[in-house]
Amino acid sequence: MHIRYCAFEQHADEMLAIFNDAILNTTALYEYEPRTMDVMAQWFESKEHGDYPVIGAFDQAGRLMGFASFGKFREQPAFQFTVEHSIYVSREHRGKGVAVELMKTLIVLAAHQGYRSLIGAIDLENIASLRLHQKFGFEEVGIIKHAGYKFERWLDLAFYQLVLDT
Repeated sequence: MHIRYCAFEQHADEMLAIFNDAILNTTALYEYEPRTMDVMAQWFESKEHGDYPVIGAFDQAGRLMGFASFGKFREQPAFQFTVEHSIYVSREHRGKGVAVELMKTLIVLAAHQGYRSLIGAIDLENIASLRLHQKFGFEEVGIIKHAGYKFERWLDLAFYQLVLDT
């Protein structure tokens, strides 16, 4: 497995498939409808505009196994040193250490760019993500009960924070 930057032209199709699988089959994203390629184009444009990395984990054949990014946490200027990250791994590569490698890289990139905090917003049913964040020293800093409604049930959202040594 190797980590490298992703580009819209080369990786958007594979990324869209991973996003849409998460939307349709998990509580990792509190969305109902699959994303479109237009949404992906806007997503990439916002990452580029904000100087936010989009990285992917690739297998030996060059296939995307998962991807990660971070972006603006809140709009107000005082939040400029805090970013919210996300990691998505394709169904067939979950449990193989892909998220670990992506998280390692995100932490290094965020610190290198001078950010002070990384925030993860995680559905409480997503035990794998909760454990991943705990493994890297993220602390639970709050839970919003009944934050979302999906699959005919209320979902609780946990916020996890890693304060970076910058």
